[in-house]
Amino acid sequence: MVASPVPAATGPEPVLPDFGGRCLTEVVRLLLAEVGAADEPAEGPRAEGPRAEGPRADWLPEPVHGARQVVLLVLDGLGSRQLDARASRLAPVLGSGTGTTVTSVAPSTTASALTSLTTGLPPSEHGVVGYRVAVGDEILNVLGWRLGERDGRRLVPPRTFQPRRAFPASPSPTPVVSRNEYAATGFTAAHLGDSPLYGWRTPAGLVVEVRRLLERGAPFVYAYYDGIDRTAHACGLGEHYDAELRAADRLVGDLLEVLPPGAVLVVTADHGQVDVGPSIEVFGADVMAAVTLLSGEGRFRWLHARPGAKDDLLAVASERYGDVAWVRGVEQIVDDGWLGGTPAADVRARLGDVALVPFAATAFLDPADTGEQRLVCRHGSLTPDEMFVPLLAWAPKP
Repeated sequence: MVASPVPAATGPEPVLPDFGGRCLTEVVRLLLAEVGAADEPAEGPRAEGPRAEGPRADWLPEPVHGARQVVLLVLDGLGSRQLDARASRLAPVLGSGTGTTVTSVAPSTTASALTSLTTGLPPSEHGVVGYRVAVGDEILNVLGWRLGERDGRRLVPPRTFQPRRAFPASPSPTPVVSRNEYAATGFTAAHLGDSPLYGWRTPAGLVVEVRRLLERGAPFVYAYYDGIDRTAHACGLGEHYDAELRAADRLVGDLLEVLPPGAVLVVTADHGQVDVGPSIEVFGADVMAAVTLLSGEGRFRWLHARPGAKDDLLAVASERYGDVAWVRGVEQIVDDGWLGGTPAADVRARLGDVALVPFAATAFLDPADTGEQRLVCRHGSLTPDEMFVPLLAWAPKP
């Protein structure tokens, strides 16, 4: 191929992560500072690590200030835009929360965003730079921690892949309340580290485990619920989504009922959603001729170029797909701050050379990722629907 000039950027401006500001990377540190998590834990061993510190953020929800205990509930996949459009009709409890909107990270996907939330670091530093990332000449599915059909936990040890400590501002292990089946997964080890996991099998069990931890005096509890994300992926943003939002709203209400005096519930999410439906972009032969691997996901697709073909690949991809996606070379993505800094060499090796990040309601197909092809809603891009997530808080009524 002969390189041609890259067309001028088209489409809307991307919503970039507000690293250092209203971003998921800041949430846990600020909450721990508010509850005084540097105090000795009520029970259990003290863990090494820095104490919570730093200035109080004026954007932190008011009920958090002065709290003695905080429960942080992550509702996977609940974007601010989806919630705002439905809260008055379907989610009165969520609609009653006091708070604000913060940004996810890039890519706006569970693997990257949850790791940024728990470590307080941007993807460039913690290295979980997507849902499917390059490891040598193979692709690691981070959520399943699989290399093709193989279990990747021994081949790619999670604590080596992501060595940064979870909840670093806490002097004691942070209890995590999550689905029981996630306890032994590679991704849990990568983004939650040594945090003790209290498993739930139904949403009611989540409430029970949170209540028990608060009664034992835990200053900070991290809870995770994935029903909204699962429903959006499988069914889109229609009546199934609405029904699941109602169920999540009842879950928040149930948690509020078990808060003791001085405790506060905070709700956030990792990303929002875009209903893509059957709209799929399939790479043509002119693009694939310059590609060795595909990684990422449908709404943040990395192309890994053959040696010497990167410039040509960027030009061809920009010309063909620039009307539906932001098409960027890896150097520009790093320079523009999408990942929050310059990645180290081992993290840079996980990235491709050219990224296609749709602003249109479409996704870029990777034939090797058959599970993704069944998804109705997607995320990963830098649109407002995907990047903006809620940060809401409630204190128990006297």
